[in-house]
Amino acid sequence: MVAELVKIHPQNPEMRKISRVVEVLKNGGVIIYPTDTIYGIGCDLMNRKAVERVCKIMDIKPHKLDLSFICHDLSHISIYVKRIDTPVFKVLKKSLPGPYTFIFESSSKVPKILDVNKKTVGIRIPDHNIPRMIVSELGNPLITSSIKDDDHIKEYTTDPEEIYEDFKNLVDIVIDGGAGGNIPSTVVDCTSNDFVILRQGLGEINF
Repeated sequence: MVAELVKIHPQNPEMRKISRVVEVLKNGGVIIYPTDTIYGIGCDLMNRKAVERVCKIMDIKPHKLDLSFICHDLSHISIYVKRIDTPVFKVLKKSLPGPYTFIFESSSKVPKILDVNKKTVGIRIPDHNIPRMIVSELGNPLITSSIKDDDHIKEYTTDPEEIYEDFKNLVDIVIDGGAGGNIPSTVVDCTSNDFVILRQGLGEINF
């Protein structure tokens, strides 16, 4: 079955279309969607079969699962991480929503959900209305990975119609929210007392 290509306004997402995406996610669907950095592929964190599909599409071994969670807000994050110290919380509050992935120690909920002994988890709250509205309506985070390009010159595909052609036989919905970026999020390790930048991406961060 060929995926739906759904155009959604990036600033003012149409609720009818968001509801359609959420319906597909609740039924175990896999979607491709825009963020404040690059386009991502994801599914409902709570649907194990859908998570397995994402791993298969992206050729990721489940035991090496290194995907991020897209959350709606800071209160959403606290369910999935072991702890957030006050200095870290202040940085999160200042930086999010934004183009960052923060790595934390997983809470005990994460291995139970994924059936994988995942000691750390990457958390994102993108500064983009479409994924945040989807997560808010879904009630669960999206588990997500970046869409990479096979081209050796360009690392990330920015054109949603090109992404659709590449993935239309693999996923259920491709959201066209306009041209994507080609710089990924800045990845910050928060598992120790110090902040460590593992990848400098779009976001400049002040600790």
